[in-house]
Amino acid sequence: MSRPEGDLRVRRTRRLLRDALVELIDERGFERITVGEITARAMVSRAAFYRNYKDKYHLAEQVFDDALGPLMDTAPETRDDRWVAFFDHIATYERLYKALLSRKAGSWFADKMRAKLASLSSGHLTGNDGNSLTPTILGAIAVQSITWWLTHDRPCSAAEIADHTARLMRAVIESELEHR
Repeated sequence: MSRPEGDLRVRRTRRLLRDALVELIDERGFERITVGEITARAMVSRAAFYRNYKDKYHLAEQVFDDALGPLMDTAPETRDDRWVAFFDHIATYERLYKALLSRKAGSWFADKMRAKLASLSSGHLTGNDGNSLTPTILGAIAVQSITWWLTHDRPCSAAEIADHTARLMRAVIESELEHR
């Protein structure tokens, strides 16, 4: 019998697995770790892991998806507020994102993140026929901003990096609109 998403034990298990994943990526790199090592480090059973995730990739992706859902579903005052909330999320899970976006993790997570952000951007661009390069560029700008910010130990606030990233994105969008 599966437990509801809000169940305290489910949340605890997921937190332990996420923390174990980060520690192991820091130590050995993403590709070299196994589900068995993640569950041993988290001190949870493999069965508990597989009740929550398909594999280690799903575990890593779920953290990002869990953050994006509420950010996209809520209606902050402005789109800029949404970006600040997004960077606040990145700061909250700094160790995880540093690990997943590091060279040790390979490029699979950055690629997934770029594609997800491009897809979200595409839905917000008016007149996008699906053949535009703009959403791909916007996704790349966001991921590169995150990577730079974390690599340099967050030299500015979430609001400042969000503002800078949003300005870069607006420049790309304005350029696209001028060339239509």
